[in-house]
Amino acid sequence: MTVALAGRAPATFEIKSANLPLVSLLLKSADLRALSAELQARFGDIPDFFDNDPLVLDLSPLQAEADAAIDFGALLPMLRGYRVLPVAARGGNAAQMAAALAAGLAAAPEAVVAPKRNEKAWIADQVRNDKPAAPPAPGAETLATALVIDRPLRSGQQIYARGRDLVVLSMVNPGAEVIADGHIHVYAPLRGKAIAGARGNTEARIISLCLEPELISIAGVYRTSEVPLPADVLSKPTQVRLVGGAEGKLVMDPLK
Repeated sequence: MTVALAGRAPATFEIKSANLPLVSLLLKSADLRALSAELQARFGDIPDFFDNDPLVLDLSPLQAEADAAIDFGALLPMLRGYRVLPVAARGGNAAQMAAALAAGLAAAPEAVVAPKRNEKAWIADQVRNDKPAAPPAPGAETLATALVIDRPLRSGQQIYARGRDLVVLSMVNPGAEVIADGHIHVYAPLRGKAIAGARGNTEARIISLCLEPELISIAGVYRTSEVPLPADVLSKPTQVRLVGGAEGKLVMDPLK
């Protein structure tokens, strides 16, 4: 028997499809003590790196390890301490996914981690190709106006340009740290740490008029002062870029 539902729409609610941007954590080990130490080393001094971002746990590296039990009761509060909100899990074996669901996470087998495409990358492509290109779709991720710092940064000071580029007009002294989700421009000596593309933007670059850093990093690929810089870029105007994506290497080009 065919049943016809009433056509009157509810007055108090509507249900629609929605797309939610998620941060993905690829969990490579069930050793939560080691995970805690590495999270603290990476994000402990950047308390505002995340802003209550929803997160999906990708368990695929542990799927084949039948004895890799994950203590979600300890893992989820640990992650929330870094201002991320675990909402789903994917990629685990049957036991791991059952434990994730029991801990209140949703199953998200369709979640796919894809490289982000931002407006600056589109503009760069348009300049390189010298031909018209379609602009980013409405609602696509874009970087906000650059954060401009016009004072010297002393040892112990840290500046983070969340979701945008960072422009520093004065010296970044040893022991200071500049971080940006986009590009970093230092129009003065860079003698501290510079971390560009902090949330995985492999297109980010670091530019300085005098490159003498303690550390430079783009999208997690880094180089410290323990490895001396080539003579053609040390203390000179230089652009640092990442070649080969997240598994690539840093390339330093002298600026003429």
